[in-house]
Amino acid sequence: MTDETIPRRKFLVGAGIASTAVAAGMTQPTPAEAQAPAPTQSAAAAAAPTPEAEPLLLLNDTEHAFVVAAVDTMIPADELSPSGTDCGVVTYIDRQLAGAYGAGAKMYRMGPFRRGKPEQGYQLALTPRQYFEAGIAAANDWSRKTYGGKEFDQLAPADRAAALTAMEEGKAEFAHFSAKAFADRLHALVMEGFFSDPMYGGNRNMAGWKMIGFPGLPATYKDVVDRYRDKRYAVPPRSIADFS
Repeated sequence: MTDETIPRRKFLVGAGIASTAVAAGMTQPTPAEAQAPAPTQSAAAAAAPTPEAEPLLLLNDTEHAFVVAAVDTMIPADELSPSGTDCGVVTYIDRQLAGAYGAGAKMYRMGPFRRGKPEQGYQLALTPRQYFEAGIAAANDWSRKTYGGKEFDQLAPADRAAALTAMEEGKAEFAHFSAKAFADRLHALVMEGFFSDPMYGGNRNMAGWKMIGFPGLPATYKDVVDRYRDKRYAVPPRSIADFS
């Protein structure tokens, strides 16, 4: 995440090419050949006009406010891209939690549910949808106790960054809940929404792809290998919709 001591580019480098699209059932393009330069501020702004608000499928007002605040703290509008919300990341998260992923359609949920080791990953009985409902509630409860009665979305930008960092480092004390595990999963969903194919609601105007020079859907380059040998492969990205 980003604050005065953690530059946004450092946050995105970790997400970048490796985190393109990882939601259930999602096509994951291969970005190894992408090396186009990042757009300028004017290009990023021109590529992302203010979108109309899309109806929420799952998140209630409190959850939506938390997700918007978290997303825009991790991905603020700057010379690299529009804000995470303007790039559709909140829409992506809402759709994922409202769909098969949120319902745990591909999860084994018959138990037994015991405390596992960190390397064993998620071990709870909650579906992803229930997990985020509980996590947001726990985060807001901790925020009220820590920041004078204010929920996370009511905090000043610097305090939001500090709060997310405390969660990420496991220093925030959630009641009966792992703050670090929640922050890690939230971070992963934000990256997915910023770098996935736009058809899933995020990466609006392919802003994430343009920033890292990722060409999008094409997974084969046999027709251009000779033409671009020893040259930068700089082309506009294309999404699934462009091939429909």
